[in-house]
Amino acid sequence: MTPIATTAAPAADARGWRGQWNRAADAASRFVGDSLLALLARIGMAGTFFLSGRTKVEGWLSVTDNAVGLFRDEYRLPLLSPELGAHLAAYAEHLFPLLLVLGLFTRGAALALLGMTAVIQVFAYPDAWATHLTWAALLLYLVGRGGGALALDRRLGIR
Repeated sequence: MTPIATTAAPAADARGWRGQWNRAADAASRFVGDSLLALLARIGMAGTFFLSGRTKVEGWLSVTDNAVGLFRDEYRLPLLSPELGAHLAAYAEHLFPLLLVLGLFTRGAALALLGMTAVIQVFAYPDAWATHLTWAALLLYLVGRGGGALALDRRLGIR
């Protein structure tokens, strides 16, 4: 019985286009590391939810009649009264973004906003799946990887 001959894939030429491409990719990886990606995801998602929360309140945290009306007439969440839904959403859309910006309890805050995203997708705006999928991807990144080196979690030793 003769052994089967195997051939190795040719090594990439370090001077050719693949070598140049790989060096550029390595430089990009060093520049856009996990900490920068986490920071941008935290700020982007915080801004999205915080601005939404600001539309539901007057002053600092006085929930508006319009917000309650949205929950009564448009969102129609099961198991929650419109008043309770409007208050919970307004408070959550202020608290969890603040935690994201600080990078404090990042995974929990991102998980809470991911839950809100799922509720929004299923009950409020099912046709906005592309937007919600983008939010979910960023929030899942934060749930899985945490807030990065530029987060209070890291400074306090919180995983």
